[in-house]
Amino acid sequence: MLVSALSCHRKQEQIPVEAFFNAQVSNFHISPNGKYISYFKRDKKKQTLILRNIATGVEDTSVIDQGSRGDHFWTYNNQIVITKYSRKRGGFQLSAIDAATLKTRTLLSIDNERVSFRLLGRSVKHPDILTFIMNQRDSTILDVYRLNITTGELKMYIKNPGNVTQFYTDPDGGIRLEKSSDGVNETILYRQNDNSDFKPILSNNFKNLVEPIAFTGVGNYFYAKSNVNRDKIALVDINADNAKEEKVIFSSDKADIDEVSYSKYKQRLEMVTWQEAKPKRHILDARMNAIYADLEQQLPGDEIRISDRDTTEQNFLINTSSDRNPGSTYLYTAGSKKLVKLADMNPGINQGDLCEMKPISFKAGDGTLINGYLTYPKNTDSVNLPVVVMPHSDFWNRNKWGYNAEVQFLANRGYAVFQVNYRGSTGYGKEFYSAGFKQVGGKMQDDITDGVEWLIAQKIANPKKIAIFGSRFGGFSALYGASFHQSLYACVAVQSPLLNMFTYFSDVPPFLKPKLSMLYEMVGNPETDADQFRAISPIFNANKIKVPLIVFPGPRELNANELATFISEVKKNGVHVTDISGKKNNDSNFLPREHRLDMYKDLEKFLETNLGQK
Repeated sequence: MLVSALSCHRKQEQIPVEAFFNAQVSNFHISPNGKYISYFKRDKKKQTLILRNIATGVEDTSVIDQGSRGDHFWTYNNQIVITKYSRKRGGFQLSAIDAATLKTRTLLSIDNERVSFRLLGRSVKHPDILTFIMNQRDSTILDVYRLNITTGELKMYIKNPGNVTQFYTDPDGGIRLEKSSDGVNETILYRQNDNSDFKPILSNNFKNLVEPIAFTGVGNYFYAKSNVNRDKIALVDINADNAKEEKVIFSSDKADIDEVSYSKYKQRLEMVTWQEAKPKRHILDARMNAIYADLEQQLPGDEIRISDRDTTEQNFLINTSSDRNPGSTYLYTAGSKKLVKLADMNPGINQGDLCEMKPISFKAGDGTLINGYLTYPKNTDSVNLPVVVMPHSDFWNRNKWGYNAEVQFLANRGYAVFQVNYRGSTGYGKEFYSAGFKQVGGKMQDDITDGVEWLIAQKIANPKKIAIFGSRFGGFSALYGASFHQSLYACVAVQSPLLNMFTYFSDVPPFLKPKLSMLYEMVGNPETDADQFRAISPIFNANKIKVPLIVFPGPRELNANELATFISEVKKNGVHVTDISGKKNNDSNFLPREHRLDMYKDLEKFLETNLGQK
């Protein structure tokens, strides 16, 4: 269908690039006792953890310099735990801050920045204990540990035999469910308590999802997301004793269930959400229904989400956002219905100056319905526009409706931004997802091409002013498009692009090695599909790039020699290549803000030069 856009009668003004990528506060949490709010605040190149006393209204107190990449969370004895990956020290660290005294202690220090840490659970009954997974023992295996934050004692709770990929906690922090994988088939295992052995209860091919959420509190039943014997993921109730699906609690025939909101304090389901063209939700709890109804009256027009709460469930942190709202955080008190704004995520942005993200759909060449989003620049008639095509950066994870700083930046500069959820994208059901398997360099990229040709046929796009810009797998898609559809794009921009399908598999993180067989089925096998990999990988098709190219660094390390070879080969075509990829970046998982700003300024100049748009 053709989407029409209303012209804006106010002259569009250029917003400084810094304003789009200048989120000053983030990661808001509330203490379990409801007395404090914590969050990160960025000041120039540093990020600082701030603690705010709710009752006294005392000014924000700077607690600890958080100059490295990390996060934080609260324990049930009102300690703040900070996870930190240090760029300079090259390691991982857990620290604890006592909210009452502001004293800081180091809980865990590991001289290996490659360590992977993920919190699994905290327990009200045992507030000193943290349960988490970490690959300290073996880089290829994630074991479960328990850390006593009072004594500092670290114990291995569950030693991973090597094939367990996920663990699920009960309300007390115990592990009663886990998921194992042989690379293609996934098995859910269950035990009644810590003294019992895990036993398999159900097994499925990875195309079928069973994702436990929480135990119901009745017998050994648990809630799960599942698409077994159906196309779309639904919320269901499963009996762990016999692996039988007892009932479907909620499903949508339009899209997969995305998130399930569950109160671990009250042990009840509250809400399910899913993504159609725009976000949808269904509330399962009467109290939550009343709270959301009140919030919708006080915050009309925005998407609303409860992001955190205290143990009494009287004080809630509320996040709001939209396609033109970078986000705001509020404190909501349920009893009084009092709503207090805490912060705007990006106060330099005026929503009225931004552009609407419009859902679109079109038919691919083989008749498959493809969905996506089109963001028009303001003050246009929506015809004959310069366009930037933005493939999503992951193979499978779909684009969603909402605020996207890159999209808004480009639209503000006068470009229509086109995002395609090609087949294989998640959220649209098992059939659509599976249709993308082994279609890298095939129907995935064909859907993007068909979408661009649809834009041209609808006279939305100026056929001589189309660019394609992507990072990681989106960079692969961008280079593929410029290589095999040379007349379609005027220029191409990539950030940390996937250049070589063989390298992609050799660089799989050690702890994901058990899933290689699944990746072979989804993407291809470097041995049996070697000819296909060579045919589609940009590194082997550099001679086909005929339009100007710009290459940026990314948050992940690139094979520097491979990239240099690729750029050298492209230059042999007489193509102008702007190589920004060599800028200093000391952390393979973190792209410094100043480098990101430079990237967008360089991208702006590159597009202006090659598309002639200001």
